[in-house]
Amino acid sequence: MTKRYSFEFFPPKTPVGRDNLKATRTELNKLGPDFFSVTYGAGGSTRDNTRDTVLAMRSEGISVAPHLSFGADDEETILTLLNDYRAAGVDRIVALRGDLPSGMGAARLVYASELVAFIRKHFGNAFHIEVAAYPEIHPDAKSYDEDVGYLKQKFDAGADSGLTQYFYNAEAYFYFVEQCEKAGIRRPIVPGVMPIINVTQLARFSEMCGAEIPRWILRRLRDFGDDRVSIRRFGIEVTTALCARLLEQGAPGLHFYTMNQYEATEAICQQLGLGDPARRAAGHVSGD
Repeated sequence: MTKRYSFEFFPPKTPVGRDNLKATRTELNKLGPDFFSVTYGAGGSTRDNTRDTVLAMRSEGISVAPHLSFGADDEETILTLLNDYRAAGVDRIVALRGDLPSGMGAARLVYASELVAFIRKHFGNAFHIEVAAYPEIHPDAKSYDEDVGYLKQKFDAGADSGLTQYFYNAEAYFYFVEQCEKAGIRRPIVPGVMPIINVTQLARFSEMCGAEIPRWILRRLRDFGDDRVSIRRFGIEVTTALCARLLEQGAPGLHFYTMNQYEATEAICQQLGLGDPARRAAGHVSGD
């Protein structure tokens, strides 16, 4: 089975951000990823920016998977967006429950399994559907088994594969995959990886999404203080070792949370040999 690799972006909000993202995707595209993904803000708050970013990438012939959730949108809005994507040649969607923006607590969240079923109902197999998975368990989950059960519902509704939240504990991922298999999930679950670039940013994101930063990593990062060069070097070393272990022990690929920067992700991929020209020449199949 060929390993698959992908890179995630968030949609830029400014002209400078758009220029930066274009440079980033140009560099990372040289590594021959299977696809890029573009995130979708709470309640569809970045819907237009996400769509514009996706369509711009498709116009360059880049394989891209837009994130999508219902949020506060109605079915017609989501159908229109999906039709726009299909017309542009998009063949992969990351289907999420998403979150509602603040001030919209009364609206009903549409679960990812419902969105998957909605896409299958209207588009059949036109899209490869990715869904989110949480090795360290979603912050809203009442129990471990409940969260695995929700993931199974997504696959039962028609999802093709999963992308995990980032983590730094390989045991958490392998145990999670084992529990998913016991629950009857037979689809690939690709581990998500976030290179360590900015300590403050990492701590903030991890607090929001429930990702655990091992104590030894935090202590080492604090030892570096404001030494960004050392932080970056250590971050690349730690993340590369994590990726190597995941691949060696059977993970079906890697999904990188790039934070719209290419340097650290590129360095990790090069150390892993993922930028091998022979691999690009041979083509990239998902192995799903």
